[in-house]
Amino acid sequence: MKKYDYLVVGSGLYGAVFAREAKKAGKSVLVIDKRPNIAGNVYTEDVEKIHVHKYGAHIFHTNNKKVWNYITQFAEFNRFTNSPVANYKGELYSLPFNMYTFNKMWGVVTPEEAEAKIEEQRKEITGEPKNLEEQAVSLVGRDIYEKLIKGYTEKQWGRDCTELPAFIIKRLPVRLTFDNNYFNAMYQGIPVGGYTKVVENLLDGIEIRLNTEYLEHKEELDALAEKVVYTGPIDAYFEYKLGTLEYRSVRFETELLDKPNFQGNAAVNYTDRETPWTRIIEHKWFEFGKDSEGNDIPKTVISREYSSEWKLGDEPYYPVNDEKNGALYAEYKKLAEKEEKVIFGGRLGEYKYYDMDAVIASALELCEKELGIITG
Repeated sequence: MKKYDYLVVGSGLYGAVFAREAKKAGKSVLVIDKRPNIAGNVYTEDVEKIHVHKYGAHIFHTNNKKVWNYITQFAEFNRFTNSPVANYKGELYSLPFNMYTFNKMWGVVTPEEAEAKIEEQRKEITGEPKNLEEQAVSLVGRDIYEKLIKGYTEKQWGRDCTELPAFIIKRLPVRLTFDNNYFNAMYQGIPVGGYTKVVENLLDGIEIRLNTEYLEHKEELDALAEKVVYTGPIDAYFEYKLGTLEYRSVRFETELLDKPNFQGNAAVNYTDRETPWTRIIEHKWFEFGKDSEGNDIPKTVISREYSSEWKLGDEPYYPVNDEKNGALYAEYKKLAEKEEKVIFGGRLGEYKYYDMDAVIASALELCEKELGIITG
């Protein structure tokens, strides 16, 4: 008899949701994580009463009522609305592209005028767009592409827009209204107390071992449990024997500033190519600049984000879902399917860019299949 029914590798949302439901179903569970903290990339760290999103901004948004009902058991969510600002060489524009953007760009006032302007500029592209640049111009016109898409996208991907596939930007939110809500979702907000609190509540009463690198101690850890739920990189599990899957990585420069307000918004995107960072996050505005008692916080914390090519040893963030990597992942998936005692899941285990709600939905689906329980 093994000591545990399940060993869960990784304490992010996928692993935490599965661990919680497995324990509830009467299973014994051990959760391990290589980091010194739980919560994976949604980890928030308290700095001067500000919940700092250590691994990049996370804004919860979903149209999935089941997921919303599930996650709100573990935290109260505030009413934060994501309304980023674009800074192009000192000119400020509203995101997503809406009537405020079009008014600033062209001086148009009515939706009809905005539509006519976009229509006139889209004509430049005839036929099927061959790359990201042509796709973007065919959707929003040359002016918006040049100022608000081109530089940001090239920094994000480290490649010229003419070298990027059109599908990356197939759906650009373009609104002929004054709606500044970036996410078109029924439910949206930030957990009061930060995301770490959510994961703490999910893992309440479950045994956790931090600073534990699974692949370095695989044999002895596997010996502890009947089954493994693995949320690390799928290619690392197989020792990269078919090759390395590619990611984009992000580097953060975080500063505590002795002032109450740096930029007046949670997110400002820098859309020119010359500014080296892609955006600056000012964390306190995710919770309206208030501490847990509702008092104004006198200091602020900002993070500059720099996009980079991923190399072994870096934190993998965004899978490069092109044809080459898709084919390589398909080969790894075949190997994964032969591992009878291991379940591969989450962003890295499935080499898939997941929003938080989709991670939770996927974990709940696994619970129903694996544990035979109805969740939500």
